[in-house]
Amino acid sequence: MANDYVFNDCLPVAPLKIAALESCRDLAEKVNSHIVNFRKNDTEELLRRKADLHYRGYDVDSYLLHLKCPRFGSGEAKGVINESVRGADVFAMVDITNYSLTYSLSGMVNHMSPDDHFQDLKRIIAASATTAHRVNIIMPFLYEGRQHKRSKRESLDCALALQELCAMGVSNIITFDAHDPRVQNAIPLCGFDNFLSTYQFIKALFKHDTSLKIDKDSFMVISPDEGAMHRAVYLANNLSVDMGMFYKRRDYSQVVDGRNPIVAHEFLGTSVEGKTVLIVDDMISSGESILDTARALKERKAGKVILCCTFGLFTNGLEKFDDYYAKGYLDYVITTNLNYRPANLFQRPWYLEADMSKYLAAIINSFNHDASINQALSPTTKLQNLVKKYQATKDGYEYFQTIG
Repeated sequence: MANDYVFNDCLPVAPLKIAALESCRDLAEKVNSHIVNFRKNDTEELLRRKADLHYRGYDVDSYLLHLKCPRFGSGEAKGVINESVRGADVFAMVDITNYSLTYSLSGMVNHMSPDDHFQDLKRIIAASATTAHRVNIIMPFLYEGRQHKRSKRESLDCALALQELCAMGVSNIITFDAHDPRVQNAIPLCGFDNFLSTYQFIKALFKHDTSLKIDKDSFMVISPDEGAMHRAVYLANNLSVDMGMFYKRRDYSQVVDGRNPIVAHEFLGTSVEGKTVLIVDDMISSGESILDTARALKERKAGKVILCCTFGLFTNGLEKFDDYYAKGYLDYVITTNLNYRPANLFQRPWYLEADMSKYLAAIINSFNHDASINQALSPTTKLQNLVKKYQATKDGYEYFQTIG
């Protein structure tokens, strides 16, 4: 077991409890399994201070809480935790994008919206905050994260939601690839940590495709718009390759579906001819913008086109991705398992998953020990070592069979 996950010099601040709402139960079970393995492998600590560790709930079989949010026929609900959380370090996990869950509303089937999930999260906080040692929130897709700034007479939903969570007694909010992490300025006295999935993207890509050449003549990182520039710059610098950027030319004279329609995608950067290009962004919603970027790159004679997005929402379905794959406009689409994805996505030949469960388990474990999270926030060393080992291996195959 890697030393990154072992804490030989400190105990947890309190017994760990994972309050996973139904929306992310599958991910939570994977995270729980990793944490159990981390702590079982911490043999030196267990042997040296076994009684203490057992007393603090260190060597248990599962850290998952038994909870539920039952609903009345009117659609109203309540949060119920069926075991004690007194003195516990509670980590409440929720996936606000999981539209597959339903409930009965006056005899009709209603799919849960992000608002429903957020309300259920608050119900679980309300059921635990009075007795728990600390309550932390793990919300991979930040609720209302795209409504982070005001351009006219608009509500600032994300800031209001964060303030509401802090007012309820939440100590830390953990999210991934926030649309604009500066929204944390709304809660300066509450913990807010934004993690990136860059390392997991590259690991998944290298494991799947061992033929890639990572150099300036063969590989390039692309930002689909100015908002994703920082992601592309960080990745390009770590891979020691060039980057390029598209900017969206919009028609500001009209509004369609709440936004100004895109007229064209203009490219800034060196030639992509014959190169493998990696497009990085925070999410795929409808996919319209990133697919237009992929097509524009293929029209500029790019070799392989790979899309990497933390959250694959696919709100307009998968058909257009199938069409673009059939036409050769894209080669792979890589997203994480931090949000709900429809079952038919996994049958697509163009889809790859970057598993974030071990990373998330390490984050929870670190928080529970009050240990530094600097390496987790910026996994630069791990990413650079990954690239070096990939380059050093003749075809990449041997090494990437060992990293799981």
